[in-house]
Amino acid sequence: MNAPKFSALRSLEEALAELLAAAQPLGEVETVSTFDADRRVLAQDVVSPLDVPGFDNSQMDGYAMHSADVREAGAELRVSQRIPAGHFGEALQAGQAARIFTGAPMPPGADCVVMQEECTALDDGRVKVNVIPKAGQWVRLRGEDVKQGAKALSKGELLAPAALGLAASLGLSQLQVSRRPRVALFSTGDELVMPGEVKPQDMKPGAIYNSNRFFLRAMLLRAGCEVTDLGIVPDQREATLQALQKAAVSHDLIVTSGGVSVGEEDHIKPAVQQLGSLDLWSISMKPGKPFAYGRVNRSNQGFAHFVGLPGNPVSSFVTVLLLVRPLLARLTGQSGDLSTIDSIALRADFMKAKADKRREFLRAKRNAEGGLDIFPNQNSSVLTSAVWADGLVDVPAGHLIAKGDIVRFIPFSGLL
Repeated sequence: MNAPKFSALRSLEEALAELLAAAQPLGEVETVSTFDADRRVLAQDVVSPLDVPGFDNSQMDGYAMHSADVREAGAELRVSQRIPAGHFGEALQAGQAARIFTGAPMPPGADCVVMQEECTALDDGRVKVNVIPKAGQWVRLRGEDVKQGAKALSKGELLAPAALGLAASLGLSQLQVSRRPRVALFSTGDELVMPGEVKPQDMKPGAIYNSNRFFLRAMLLRAGCEVTDLGIVPDQREATLQALQKAAVSHDLIVTSGGVSVGEEDHIKPAVQQLGSLDLWSISMKPGKPFAYGRVNRSNQGFAHFVGLPGNPVSSFVTVLLLVRPLLARLTGQSGDLSTIDSIALRADFMKAKADKRREFLRAKRNAEGGLDIFPNQNSSVLTSAVWADGLVDVPAGHLIAKGDIVRFIPFSGLL
């Protein structure tokens, strides 16, 4: 079969737009415990069945009172009751105060709380108020957080710990979330050896340990996928076809590492064409140029998305962060602008004297002075650079960087 003809290299933005347009949300919903819903994508709006809080309550340990009873600092009020959290008190009469604790319901007749540090408890059961209070101070009003009938959480939201706490405050022990994408992962290459199978001193000439398999699986799990590891596939056309066909049966996405170049031993590209289509090939970015996207048809119906990652580890690492991660987010129905790569402006404490025709992503780390340093060896085979770095410097094509320039920095913390 003749090799497919592709247009000029796609820009990162063009490639990402094509990926997001090709991937539709899976649309399948699961019910999970709120305890287990962290980093799941909400499948429906959460509408509050109640006011939160459900009653006016004290924001401080102190004394509840009516502000009109304290015209001047030093006024004394009779303490009529003690109200811990979880207990309702009786109505206050004029000239009375209630000893109250954080979270306890405000008694009828009280409109403020004076913190205990601003009061003096007297031996005769009275309290001296050393400040002039204002109505409403240190009181959390009913419905102040969420009102009954209001939308508390939105469909498509990537749930975080605070959202789980909010859901629990509404009495929700379970949440409706999108099903996790099912991803099949395999590597290609006769040179690959699994750690533990062969000792370093016994490695054959030309053999290398399969590092990509380990960090790719971890990245896919962090992205919220169910991952099936199909191991290492030999550099053989028939073996590649069988692996792709098997993976397509029960997975939403197939991710391969290596074998997406144009050499005689690179079988991924023609195999995907034979079984489906190859729609995207080569990105104008460094590292990560040999990135492929397509579809592998199932024998019965439908298809599995296909992503072919470069074999060089840093290239795979960067393309997963910038391209595969938003693709997976789209499959789960995550809302928001998935085409945007969040970055911050920081000072370059390095120089880049040679421009590249492709957009570059340099492995970089923030230093103690608030600027950025880059790893000295930016080769795409040097995985140490990704371990050392805490983000990427986004360098436009044809761009030089002088020390002191302000550059775009993409922190790993927002991507992993």
